[in-house]
Amino acid sequence: MIGLGSRYADVEAAAYPAADGRTIAYLRRRFVPPPERFALLQEHVVRDGDRPDLLAYQYLGDPEQYWRIADPNAVFWPEELTDEPGQRVRITLPEGIPGTSPNA
Repeated sequence: MIGLGSRYADVEAAAYPAADGRTIAYLRRRFVPPPERFALLQEHVVRDGDRPDLLAYQYLGDPEQYWRIADPNAVFWPEELTDEPGQRVRITLPEGIPGTSPNA
């Protein structure tokens, strides 16, 4: 039911037995890794007209992967990534994949 590219793809499914005998399926809580767990590839300076989905398409090739940019930037709402021109957005490797510093 959850697509492989979803931010919830690796979240465990669980079931809750309701008092009326029904079983209610749900996903357990997803914890966002801390930003330091993501290896920086580059930074993007936000311009007027930028949107999270456009950044995801530009850097990741898939507009639905905006969450892969939101997580390493520690934003709750993806719109926070691009709401202020001039701010810097970290473009990173997926969590756990080591990289080298662009300044090394």
